[in-house]
Amino acid sequence: MPLNGEYDPSPAQWVRDQVELYERSNGTQGTTLRDTGLPVVIVTMRGAKSGRIRKIPLMRVEHEGRYAAVASKGGYPNHRVWYFNLKADPHVQLQDGSELRSMKARELTGDERALWWRRAVAAYPPYAEYQEKTDRVIPVFVLEPEDLPGQG
Repeated sequence: MPLNGEYDPSPAQWVRDQVELYERSNGTQGTTLRDTGLPVVIVTMRGAKSGRIRKIPLMRVEHEGRYAAVASKGGYPNHRVWYFNLKADPHVQLQDGSELRSMKARELTGDERALWWRRAVAAYPPYAEYQEKTDRVIPVFVLEPEDLPGQG
């Protein structure tokens, strides 16, 4: 299910530039986080307050067609704004390279969160440092294809 509406680009110039390059090149350029060389995906969601379309690059943490979305905010005390977007409307679009899919976000807890947290730290080791810097438990979502059996 495509997300339609007015697109409101990020206030951060580097995010706007990366999203534009990634989409313009159909996922062949702008595919890594800045100078890290580590892969990213683009997640499109609806703003919780504005209802406008938002797009962000997130670390690529994939396992069997599902993806993690880690709301680390670099270990700062508050959640990323997009955390609240996913809580308000879990329907997202994810672009991984040239592939674009409709997904549904689900916040993880317990053993499932621990498993995906390990996967996330393996993909991007600074997540472990971010967790050490903050008292909050960094939220982890799994983004699952909307057409999975049992999803609704």
